[in-house]
Amino acid sequence: MKVARVIKVLFFIISLIACKKNDIADIEEPISPTTGTRIEFTLDSIYLYAKQIYLWNDALPSYTAFNPRRYAVISEEVTAYNNELFDLTQLKNNPVTGAPYELPIYSGSPKYSYLTSGTNAGTTASVIGSTQEAVLKTAIINAGNQETGYIALGSFPKLSTCKTDLDNAFVLLAANSPKYLIIDLRSNGGGYVETAEYVANLVAPTALNGKVMYTEQYNSLLQNGSASILINQPYLDEEGKSVIYNGRNANMADVDYSSAGNTFYFNKKGALNSIETIYFITSGNTASASELLISALKPYFKVKLAGTTTYGKPVGFFPINIDKYSLYLSSFIIQNADGWSDYFAGMPADIVVVGNNSPTLGDPDEICISGVLKDINGSKEASASLKTLDNKQLSLPERLNNTVRTEPNLPHMIENRLKLKN
Repeated sequence: MKVARVIKVLFFIISLIACKKNDIADIEEPISPTTGTRIEFTLDSIYLYAKQIYLWNDALPSYTAFNPRRYAVISEEVTAYNNELFDLTQLKNNPVTGAPYELPIYSGSPKYSYLTSGTNAGTTASVIGSTQEAVLKTAIINAGNQETGYIALGSFPKLSTCKTDLDNAFVLLAANSPKYLIIDLRSNGGGYVETAEYVANLVAPTALNGKVMYTEQYNSLLQNGSASILINQPYLDEEGKSVIYNGRNANMADVDYSSAGNTFYFNKKGALNSIETIYFITSGNTASASELLISALKPYFKVKLAGTTTYGKPVGFFPINIDKYSLYLSSFIIQNADGWSDYFAGMPADIVVVGNNSPTLGDPDEICISGVLKDINGSKEASASLKTLDNKQLSLPERLNNTVRTEPNLPHMIENRLKLKN
């Protein structure tokens, strides 16, 4: 009897302690205040969205510990919001480098996440700073008896605006059946994921149909469908219109963020089937969706980079409306078929060449292209002839060079194909 009583007492004490711990946990995970100024509410919202949808949300402290409203003392509201965003993004370190994943490229600005004026809800968004055409130049270069295809891609705008140009360029490349392909991305800061994916499908042979191209990995909260805060964000179609889902207007919490739902596969486009080796010409301007294209093709082709190290951006986002601003938090990471995504510091060049500020695109004597042709021909000099396949301007704008561009000129990887759960 005494033993039984002791066990009951111990069970009661343990239960009491557990209740107390739960009470403490409830106190330490507070809901943001229901009163405050507009600026305070916006500061709260930036934190609360980050806590649920930020790729590295596991590093964020509790609301009380972080105290978003401490930034309200800053007189200019945009500065207050950007300061908060910066501090939130510096909390997760890359174990490879020991530095934050979003280590700024210049003082006070995260490498990836950002805030813009104006709202941009739903599944589509304009690409910041994307002023280049998709196809800048297409050519066939004959060097050392090797037919080499060449295409310069200035950006990845919305697919509907450039699909015809891309199709025409690859028809001309396919007509020559080159074994080697040079894709010039030195000025391509990224853009729409769907367009980069379409280019990958134009390059890939029919044999890759159905094979994994890449996967977008969201944080565990999003993957589990537990990011409840997203019910406040509408889900819109490509025309910006509401979508009916389960008898109501869909919201961003209805999206499928699972790995299975965000794995994309090759679906061959066009007639080009001859490519075996791909050379990418890169620079510090080569970023985001451009790097996605390189990464996605690496498991299936012999791939080499010529030029200088890329920007290093294996992440993407979708817009979140807060007050009169759009918040872009790093929300997913890109992994190729081999599970590789670690190019936060950029992809280094295999053939290191520092080009000039105004290269002539498609010219066999241009320093980066010449370096590629020497590699193809075993470092031997080879006379080269150029067959131009279009009438586009051959020179890049003077402002585009081998240095890293800073916001807002660097385009971003925009996810505009988010799908609702079945």
